Amino acid sequence: MSNLGGVSVIFDLDGTLVDSEPNYYEAGRQTLAEHGVLDFSWADHERYVGISTQETVADWKERYGLRASVEELFTVKNRRYLELARSSTRAYPEMRRFVELLAAEDVPMAVASGSSPGAIEAVLAGTGLDSHLRTVVSADEVAHGKPAPDVFLEAARRLGADPAGCVVLEDAAPGAAAAHAAGMRCIAIPYVPAQADAPEFTTAGLLLRGGQEEFTAQAAFDWLVRSAGLS
Repeated sequence: MSNLGGVSVIFDLDGTLVDSEPNYYEAGRQTLAEHGVLDFSWADHERYVGISTQETVADWKERYGLRASVEELFTVKNRRYLELARSSTRAYPEMRRFVELLAAEDVPMAVASGSSPGAIEAVLAGTGLDSHLRTVVSADEVAHGKPAPDVFLEAARRLGADPAGCVVLEDAAPGAAAAHAAGMRCIAIPYVPAQADAPEFTTAGLLLRGGQEEFTAQAAFDWLVRSAGLS
């Protein structure tokens, strides 16, 4: 039993635990270039932060009038992303430290992500975070991706945790909305600082407007202790 009074922690993966967005952007840029879209920019990519790969490629098909099927786009983008993810994904140092602090206190932890199961597995194995984060839910395994609460509720179910006792760490507005819809508290670390004023983030118990630059493992841990009423 955790020393944190029944608290469980659920992490988003991309942009929260690891800085994988550059890999997602590059995989997307290559995929779209292959289908004749040659001007996909980082600013274009930012609108898809926090949205599942399936929903992203479905939007691409409509937005860019692509002939390829959603399934084909998904397969190509995922393959390209996996190649990048295995070799060059960086875990945020303070997030790694936070996971280690929680593990030392036997706090139940899970990952709930819009990425595919294969992508999540590749990233966690490549960064070594899989040694502490063994409970994993992909949006591919539930009916609806974020901002629906399904991935977080399934993570809580697999942990055997009460949603009200769960704290979610999220970098994107759809994820913050999903945590709120699941009845969970949220530590929000906006990946795109300009989006810190998004209404979805107002529901967060702790909003770090400066994103990862403002996040420290000890401060997050102390907040967790206080919010559990143990200080």
